[in-house]
Amino acid sequence: MKIRNLDLTRNPINVEHQQLGLPPIEEPVSHPETHPLLHTAMWFIVLVLIALVLFLTARFFLSNNWLGGWQIIGDTLSSTVFWSAVVVGFFAQVVDGALGMAYGVTATTFLLATGASPGAASASVHIAEIFTTGVSGIFHAKFGNVNKQLFVRLLIPGILGGILGAIVVTQIDGAIFKPYISTYLLLLGIYILSKAFRPLRPRTHTPKHVGKLALFGGFVDAAGGGGWGPVVTSTLVSSGNDPRTTIGTVNFAEFFLTLTSAAVFSLLMETNTWPIIVGLIFGGLFAAPFAAVLCKKLHARTLLILVGVLIVIISFYNIYRAIAT
Repeated sequence: MKIRNLDLTRNPINVEHQQLGLPPIEEPVSHPETHPLLHTAMWFIVLVLIALVLFLTARFFLSNNWLGGWQIIGDTLSSTVFWSAVVVGFFAQVVDGALGMAYGVTATTFLLATGASPGAASASVHIAEIFTTGVSGIFHAKFGNVNKQLFVRLLIPGILGGILGAIVVTQIDGAIFKPYISTYLLLLGIYILSKAFRPLRPRTHTPKHVGKLALFGGFVDAAGGGGWGPVVTSTLVSSGNDPRTTIGTVNFAEFFLTLTSAAVFSLLMETNTWPIIVGLIFGGLFAAPFAAVLCKKLHARTLLILVGVLIVIISFYNIYRAIAT
């Protein structure tokens, strides 16, 4: 017989369990930060984010000296590339905050439209996502939205898929690969659009091939610049998994996938898109309140239609430009 460490407080989940005639939840579920694995993972994320901020700041000023560093900052703030990235980052984060997915798809689609190569667009998005997914993952874990078993099943296959996708997109000529990436984003936009018009029929069993799903989701996310959320989250939720813990767990695992993909991009290609990366991060910082307003004012179906149509139109434009040149 299993010895259970029950949480006997009247937290919202226990109240819901009591109404349904279920026993109280266990302490690691209501307070996931007490679980050794999730506790270690959260502290790892915190330390990585602090180390990255310190490292990038020191590297920037040491390599350019203090005077040159401030000059570069001034030039960046006056460039159209930076402010375009701010707008893209803001819009993509609003979409992601309101729908729980599609940051990478939205940002990459816009960056390809500005002329960025698939590798540069995906690398920029993934480096910027380290910060957004890290902070978001910590909050999901603190609020009890992370399922340890599902997290473990997603982690390693997702990381391996991300590594393979990053290798593929950096080793193929961007001009050749761009129509295929735009086609993938077009199909993903149609898929997001279709979710607004077709009711999902949840199955009663948990998918047996979570590892394969994570491997595929990680690959298309790195190679195409987005897709982890739409592919993995949508499949798991439509298969009968609890939406709250599924979204939280997939988001928590995404940090490790994003960190690995960004490291591979940094090793395999010259990262000279820092104005874009900083712009994406800067724009995303101010998006959370507007995402909350959208969630309150607009129906999720309306948001899905708007995002899907926008991604489809821009992807068609990117395909036309790639074929015409």
